[in-house]
Amino acid sequence: MKTQLKMTLLASTIAMSANTFAATTLKLAHAAPESDLQQDLSLFFKKEVEARSNGEIKVNVYPQGQLGSDKQMIDGSRAGIVDLTMVGLNNYNGLMPESAAFTLPFMFPDRQTAYKVLDGEPGKEVLTNFEKFGLKGLGFPENGYRNMTNNEKPIRVPSDVEGLQMRVNGSKALNDMFNELGANPQQLPVSELYTALETGVVDSQDHPIPVTLSFKFDEVQKYLSLTQHAYSPLVLTMNLRKFNKLSAEEQKIIEEVSAEAVAMQRKLSVEKEEQMISQLEANGMQVNRDVDGKAFQEAIQPVWNAYIEKNGDVMINKIKVAAK
Repeated sequence: MKTQLKMTLLASTIAMSANTFAATTLKLAHAAPESDLQQDLSLFFKKEVEARSNGEIKVNVYPQGQLGSDKQMIDGSRAGIVDLTMVGLNNYNGLMPESAAFTLPFMFPDRQTAYKVLDGEPGKEVLTNFEKFGLKGLGFPENGYRNMTNNEKPIRVPSDVEGLQMRVNGSKALNDMFNELGANPQQLPVSELYTALETGVVDSQDHPIPVTLSFKFDEVQKYLSLTQHAYSPLVLTMNLRKFNKLSAEEQKIIEEVSAEAVAMQRKLSVEKEEQMISQLEANGMQVNRDVDGKAFQEAIQPVWNAYIEKNGDVMINKIKVAAK
């Protein structure tokens, strides 16, 4: 009897150990605060993946750059230290120069066009190309349209940008744009931007509305001008080796939930944008909607010319075809 009991307990222990061993834990990292829509997407992804896999896949979420800067998260994901990352597509322009076409100023006249292209053949091509760098492209969440903020004045025409100490991200196209407009662009990680604005290292920046609010840039910036000069997609990627180790059913869960999470987050972004702008106004920002978009488009044409000279116009033409 005692021997039978021991064998039963041993079998139970082995079964529990096997189940524990079988479970997969994924680390999902992004740079935004927990109040940002990127965290909403991450929590949706976590909840749905864990539920649909019956707990066989666990997802731990690390917001606000807990696992490093955008570059560090990308490097960590390629190395397999971080499993999933969500960063701006511009951060991959060095690895995939053709992807910079998506972030050219005034590329997309509206969100629906951007979605059509990103979810269409041009976007799928970029997602597939991530595999060359050890990553599985899963989709393009929304960051939104970039708008300029500063402490000097409302920005209505291109000449209003002249002389601004403008923080820029890693996008060459945006860096070239602000150079063309006469600003003094300075590349800084977003994690350092609040302090840089507070101390006067830079006096202006450009980000989509959700980021401006979630990072509390309204506390250190006076004017928000709705320039909408560039659509700013995020990209959700996964370490390719980790993805390939999953079963076919688990891979399907990851891909399906990613698509649903992107759609959910985009919907929230659209629905909440005006509410967020109102909140920024209530927090003391002066919001300017009087922007001469046509003048800006004409002023930044050399940026497009520089991109085409370096990378050709193949991806631009693919985007134009997909946008029809």
